[in-house]
Amino acid sequence: MTDRSLRHVAGAVAPLLRDNIDTDVIAPSRLHVAGLGKTGYESILFGNWRYDENGCERPDFILNQTAYRTATILIVGANFGCGSSRESAVWALRGFGIKAIIAPSFGSIFAANCYRNTILPLALPPDEHARLVAELHIDAAEPPQAEIDLEHNRVRAAGGPWRSFPIDARPRQLLLDGLDDIDDNLRHRKDIDAYRTHDQHLHPWLYRPANTRKDQ
Repeated sequence: MTDRSLRHVAGAVAPLLRDNIDTDVIAPSRLHVAGLGKTGYESILFGNWRYDENGCERPDFILNQTAYRTATILIVGANFGCGSSRESAVWALRGFGIKAIIAPSFGSIFAANCYRNTILPLALPPDEHARLVAELHIDAAEPPQAEIDLEHNRVRAAGGPWRSFPIDARPRQLLLDGLDDIDDNLRHRKDIDAYRTHDQHLHPWLYRPANTRKDQ
């Protein structure tokens, strides 16, 4: 299995400091291609902003600029990932190479989808978020750099002070281990099988085929 654990992220930070960027902006429905599975969506990431009406890249969009094509961190405005629950928005971000997103707040379903796909939705209180933006010096000639240490729940602009961030224990552990919900359940396969065997002995009728008569 590929190591997907997320313990430390460092690299260029792409700023998209707009509030209420919804999932249809992140992965426009009109650009979806049937049959992709979970991969291949990076080409439609922010498609309405990245491309003009002829499908050509807009040179002024941040992710089309050479310095940000390999960005691993986004810093964005409040309520990022609001709107519909489409998981393809997260697949598009992951496919592009984004490992963490820093915002004052996230759409709740979007955040849950991030955890399931090994992306850290890092929520900072608005005042802390504003301080981090200032420390990143996003208007400087060189792209801003940041560092995230998930083992100690902290983040900083390169060379700046560390600041802690809140994260629930279970999604944090899944990120540290590089697991999704199914992987996590499979770690307890022996216990699950033992429970099922015991329960089947106690309640055998629950395990009969649905079309089997009770008196058969």
